Amino acid sequence: EQFDVLIMDCLDPNDDHPFAKVLYTDDGYVTSLYDALTEDGILVVQVGEASEIDDPADENGSFENRSTMIKMLDAIGFKSFDAAIDRCLQLITALPYFYSYQSIHIYEESHCEFGAPWTTLIAFKDVETRKRWYRSPAAVELDLSRRILPTMDGKTSLRYFDGATMKSYQMPSRAFEDNYCRQQDKPDECAEKVRFGNGEEVNVSSAYSPVFERHFA
Repeated sequence: EQFDVLIMDCLDPNDDHPFAKVLYTDDGYVTSLYDALTEDGILVVQVGEASEIDDPADENGSFENRSTMIKMLDAIGFKSFDAAIDRCLQLITALPYFYSYQSIHIYEESHCEFGAPWTTLIAFKDVETRKRWYRSPAAVELDLSRRILPTMDGKTSLRYFDGATMKSYQMPSRAFEDNYCRQQDKPDECAEKVRFGNGEEVNVSSAYSPVFERHFA
C-alpha cells in the first residue's frame, strides 16, 4: 500500500542510539520511505535542532545522520528536474524555473517548546505538489479559510500558522546556508562567482539547496 503523506517523528538524528542511525542512514529503510509514497506523495521528517550560524557542516558535526539522509533522499529519487524540462514548465506555468528545482526543503519552527528552534524536512516526489510549497501568503490564507472551521468568535483555530508563517518556512535561515556551504566538497552554488537572478543557468548540486532558495524564494 502506498500513501499520500508519510510522517517520521521518532528519534532525533543526533541521538546517541543505534536505532537513530538506522532511521536516518539505512539505505533499505530510507528507500522504503520513497517507495511507500504515491507518485505525488510527500515525505515529512523531523530532523532535529536548527543549525546555528557558526556550526560546522552537518557532515562534520553531531548532525552527520541528517546530512546522510538528505543525500540519500536526493540519490533515490527526490531529485531536481532536468533544466530543459524546467524551462518548459516556466513557459507553461509562468513560474520561475527554480520552483521545480528544489524537491527537498528544511524549515525551522520556534514554537516547539524544546528550548531551541526545531527543524522539519519536507520532500516532494511530484512537481505539482512541489510548486504548492511556494504559494503566496494570500493563497495560503485563502486555503486555510476554506478548509478550517472558524471558532465561535470567527477567528482561526490555528495558534502558530498562517500565510506569513508559511512564507518564513520558504526562506531558509542564513545559518542553514552557511552550514551547507561548509561541506568538504563545496557545492557549486556556494562559489563567490555565482550570481543569482541574472538570467544565467545555475548549476545546483542537490535537490536540497538553502543557498538557491535564499537567493530566489
